[in-house]
Amino acid sequence: MLGSTVRRDFLSAAMQVPLLARAGVAHAEATWPNRPVRIIVPFPPGQSTDVLPRFVGDVLSRRVAQPVVFENRAGGVGVPGTEAVARATPDGHTLGVGAVSTLAVNPALMPNLPYDVERDLTPVAKLFDIALAVVVHPSVPATTLPELVTWLRGNPGTRYASAGPATTPHLAAALFARRLGILLEHVPYRGSGPAMADLVAGVVPVMFDTVTSALPQASAAKVRLLAVTTAQRLPRLPDIPTVSETVSAGFEVVGWGGLVAPAGTPAPLVETINGALEASLGDPLLANRFGELGAVPTPGTAGEFAAFVRAEAVRWGELVRTAGIRLDG
Repeated sequence: MLGSTVRRDFLSAAMQVPLLARAGVAHAEATWPNRPVRIIVPFPPGQSTDVLPRFVGDVLSRRVAQPVVFENRAGGVGVPGTEAVARATPDGHTLGVGAVSTLAVNPALMPNLPYDVERDLTPVAKLFDIALAVVVHPSVPATTLPELVTWLRGNPGTRYASAGPATTPHLAAALFARRLGILLEHVPYRGSGPAMADLVAGVVPVMFDTVTSALPQASAAKVRLLAVTTAQRLPRLPDIPTVSETVSAGFEVVGWGGLVAPAGTPAPLVETINGALEASLGDPLLANRFGELGAVPTPGTAGEFAAFVRAEAVRWGELVRTAGIRLDG
């Protein structure tokens, strides 16, 4: 009799464990966030993948009445910071910035990554697209993109700068060269700032860079902005043509960024966070701030962001393999 009582008590307690767990999850979803939200940025301060998410964080913190705290963990081509997100507690209070490099390119470049994008991370929301620009030093004898292509074909091995190996500007230039059959020599820098400084100084003649970085120098006539890499012209730069409409139909490359959570974050909680972010992205002030930097908000569901990341991994993984892109430049 005593044994059966013990068994009943044990079974009753065991049955309550999943009920209590589900109740805890439901409570977390209903009360998110109940403390500051930490967002890990695996990039240096000042880059678009740092600045633009901070704009979103400012709006989000006002909506949820909790601080949104950003933590830069730069270095290691984004691997340490992304791994920290993957290892965090999946309760919605630690998120991370993900971009083309960390979510789509690194898996193709580094077979021994300490995280697996599909297994260890949960896409939450895509935040922005940001245009790239083709810029040249004023000494380059080209005032249009077709003229630049002609000049590059006549000067094989021309050096071009990028913000670093396997960054979006590097990938855009590599794709551009392959599509047009141009031989270029890649000169990687440790960030967009020093690369642009050498372009302005005439150390390198050509560069693909974000509009955010290129526009101030172009406005000061220190560099010449020939084209943008978006599918359509930018509203802010209506006189600047696209690569697609001038020399390579269908060419489109944008930098992008979004937020990811650790795997195991409950789907309803992911949807709660996504909803708060989508509402934040609809803020008119945010759209203006993005527009000033050549970026556009990209609201959408978590599922749409997950599908986008998978497609980008296929696209850029193929380029990495066929173009022989390496982290050493």
